[in-house]
Amino acid sequence: MYPSSIQKLIDLFSKFPTIGPRTAARFVFYLMKISKEEVEELVNSVSNLKKTVKICSFCFNPFEGEGELCKICSDSSRDRTLLCIVEKETDLIILEKTKKYKGLYFILGGTVSTFKKKDVEKLRTKELVDRLQPTLHPPRLPSGPLKKSLEIKEIIIATNPTTEGEATALYLERLLKPLNKKITRLGRGLPVGAELEYADEETLGSALEGRK
Repeated sequence: MYPSSIQKLIDLFSKFPTIGPRTAARFVFYLMKISKEEVEELVNSVSNLKKTVKICSFCFNPFEGEGELCKICSDSSRDRTLLCIVEKETDLIILEKTKKYKGLYFILGGTVSTFKKKDVEKLRTKELVDRLQPTLHPPRLPSGPLKKSLEIKEIIIATNPTTEGEATALYLERLLKPLNKKITRLGRGLPVGAELEYADEETLGSALEGRK
């Protein structure tokens, strides 16, 4: 029923996570109401996103700046014996805000609801194992303090306390057990079924300190 140019944008916005056609349509009609300058600012911001933002070669966190490592991975004061595995970028940010964790991160890139091969292949499990076995599978890192001092001793599985997050945590525990490293999970201060990015910093901080 919509003109083709409007429907095209609705279809594009509908591809965003958790965005359905009705919400996508609201986005489009909002764009029609704002000024031409505001639309151009939005377009330029999206264009610059692809030009200026890079992905960290170790943890897969997006960042701006020089080199191949994000600010966290390139910080020599971080504890190189700790690795916290999170599902997505927003989980990393919210954990950092607690200021309770001083180790490294690894963004898994999603979760699994089943252990089918096609679901597991979506995760960065191969890259994860490479990070944990640097002598057998050296990660493609630039020379520097991270590459020289990387010796992970404890792996913190910080997946969300949802059905998918729990399934992913169980899969990771099985996958990483042969590496003979200490594996811990966040404490149970987090409500079941919740997402890390919506938890308050105090609760998350307690979950980190109470990991087991």
